Amino acid sequence: MSVQAAALPAMKTNPKFIFFTDFDGTITLQDSNDFMTDNIGYGREKRRQGNLDTLEGKITFRDSFREMMDSVTSPYSECIQYLIDNIKLDPHFTEFFQWSLANNIPIVVLSSGMEPIIKALLKALVGPDADKMEVIGNYVKARPGKSIDDEDGWDIEFRHPESGFGHDKSVALRQYSSLPADIRPTMFYAGDGVSDLSAARETDLLFAKKGHDLISYCARENVPFTVFEDWSSILEKCKEIVAGNATVQDAAREGYEAYKGGAAGVKPMANGAAN
Repeated sequence: MSVQAAALPAMKTNPKFIFFTDFDGTITLQDSNDFMTDNIGYGREKRRQGNLDTLEGKITFRDSFREMMDSVTSPYSECIQYLIDNIKLDPHFTEFFQWSLANNIPIVVLSSGMEPIIKALLKALVGPDADKMEVIGNYVKARPGKSIDDEDGWDIEFRHPESGFGHDKSVALRQYSSLPADIRPTMFYAGDGVSDLSAARETDLLFAKKGHDLISYCARENVPFTVFEDWSSILEKCKEIVAGNATVQDAAREGYEAYKGGAAGVKPMANGAAN
């Protein structure tokens, strides 16, 4: 194994495939950050407008997300418990996860959310095996003179504060895509929204969630993708590819055809964009 590969946790077992995935709204049915913002922050209408402005390039994801999190002032421990009580796992994710473990396909969670929340939710929703997933996200810090468990006491600390994404997921992905060809694994990625724009071009096969913003972006920017509704469809497609019965190119072609046919949950437009 090369020195470069040895430094990457997901390469320890010399996998032929790695599955990278967003967390919120992808592994889970709800986006935990949206859920907090909508219910104990400044509300859905303002949050959704920020999503659309990000998609259209009017504001960076980093700045929009900071505004969302600044509107949530509950102590951090209360936020985590609130999410554990309300966020649900995609009902098919556990089956996919167990299949990935059995077939030496590491799962790496790349999130624009905060690592402590993601790890707490995974532990509650998946169980002790959750520790077998690497989680790469943003951090949390106390505001000056406060504890994170004080009212209005915590602040998001971005992994890549200089980036308009806050956490530029392409940085981690390129560490794997740049490996020598003889050891480079096939790279999958699943996502749903504006936090996944930095990852969209970086993997061999992008799974974009039906009816969500990531499909609109991919169609507009001509980024190949395939559509998924839940993790059962991801599992089915990955099994075909791992068994050699389909290629990532086949899957991406099917995804774009589904989009053009109106089966991706967004309306195709004449100029190739979507709404």
